[in-house]
Amino acid sequence: MEETNKKTIVEKIWDFFASVTLAVIIFSAIGLTSIVGTLLEQNSEPGKNITIIVKMFGVSQETAHSIYSVLDSLGFMNMYHSWWFETLLFIFAANLIICSLDRLPRILKLVKEKIQPLSQEHLEKMSIRKALSIKAKGENIRDAILEAFNKTGFKPLETQTENGLQFYAEKGNFSRLGVYITHLSILIILIGGVIGMKFGFSGYLSLPEGEISPVAYDNGKPFPLGFEIRCDNFEVEYYEGSDMPKAYKSWLTVIKNGKMVIQSRPIVVNDPLSFEGVTFYQSSFGPTSNNFQNGIIMLRLISKDGKAAEVNLKLEDTFTIPGTSVEGKITNFSPALALDQSGKPFTYGDKMVNPAIFIEFMESGKETFSGWILKRYPQTWELRDGNRVEFLTYWGVEYTGLQVRKDPGVGIVYLGCIIMSIGLYMTFFMSHRRIWINVVEEKNTSKISIGASANKNRASFEKKIEKLAGFLNAGAKGGNK
Repeated sequence: MEETNKKTIVEKIWDFFASVTLAVIIFSAIGLTSIVGTLLEQNSEPGKNITIIVKMFGVSQETAHSIYSVLDSLGFMNMYHSWWFETLLFIFAANLIICSLDRLPRILKLVKEKIQPLSQEHLEKMSIRKALSIKAKGENIRDAILEAFNKTGFKPLETQTENGLQFYAEKGNFSRLGVYITHLSILIILIGGVIGMKFGFSGYLSLPEGEISPVAYDNGKPFPLGFEIRCDNFEVEYYEGSDMPKAYKSWLTVIKNGKMVIQSRPIVVNDPLSFEGVTFYQSSFGPTSNNFQNGIIMLRLISKDGKAAEVNLKLEDTFTIPGTSVEGKITNFSPALALDQSGKPFTYGDKMVNPAIFIEFMESGKETFSGWILKRYPQTWELRDGNRVEFLTYWGVEYTGLQVRKDPGVGIVYLGCIIMSIGLYMTFFMSHRRIWINVVEEKNTSKISIGASANKNRASFEKKIEKLAGFLNAGAKGGNK
């Protein structure tokens, strides 16, 4: 008690940060708050997180609004940039550094300390020990011991004792540093994470087909990309007979200093586009507006004689099927066409889930027939006169939603993960192993005492000692033949 009171303020602060209890408390706090930060969408619209709170706690909208307000005031909606989360990371890093510095000198002393010969009394007190009596002497027993060591992966030293010889070897003394290498890797990962938080960016960009943007947005604030990104095209593939998206793909072009450096690179949900440290992830999609008058309808026209042509049209435009006098006029468009029970067509949504165009056909100035042509149903492309009109796409009426991220610390985080793998392997799968073999010759017999120790994985090392004894016994018998 008196020794504690005699400690200076600096020593007390050092002991506080060197405490394992503090490490457990801080690590638990980071883990628990990170769970909340994972469940709640960061930098998202309030409505999304209020819906999440309602589902999580089963509360009313009013109560969810109150919970949201409290969490928002505490910084949980932008948690990883909040002052208190950064403080937790700082305390955790300080605790990790000081804990390591406090214990590292003693461990380094053990690592640097070379194995020394031991007396017979010490060998008999070791946790792993074995005694053998072999009918072999002199060079035969010496050669057998050296060969047994070699087969078990040890390079022994040899010394003369009062009663005979002693061989001793060690492996893995550096494995004691595994936990500190793991500590170092955690600090490197934290540094990479802080660099990403301070100098990185995570935002969103709604980019209509054909448009270019030099910025992305974070809560409405523009973030310069350093280049321009253009959406060349966007396509959605649906499950057959369903309006559920199977896959959606964007074709993006990167423009820098007026030059296209990446042209029409397709991206899907699990295959993003990266350029100069900025990564674009396919996130969402939707119509640019409820007014579909300004898009470009792309058709492939094929006559019954096989003549073909591709045309780009707008609503109310006309076209002629190649090689014929058949003309068509696009008079209507529906983003989501369906038929009611009476067979009457109607539009059931404002998204491009089942786009269709209505075409009136004429020949020699007289209307011949008319009907809907659906993009997702090729059977509607066949006309009654044997010609074919393929509805390829309606371009310029949808946007692609992109998650945009820039993380300059990601390389440092990857380095930390590699170092952590090394540290964890050393910590859990390697151990400091030492072996001593004492040889005392009596008449025609050599009495052998084996002593060994391991700071981890003792059961595995005991099996290795059994193998060594077996190699030694077999080698000695072979040398006597």
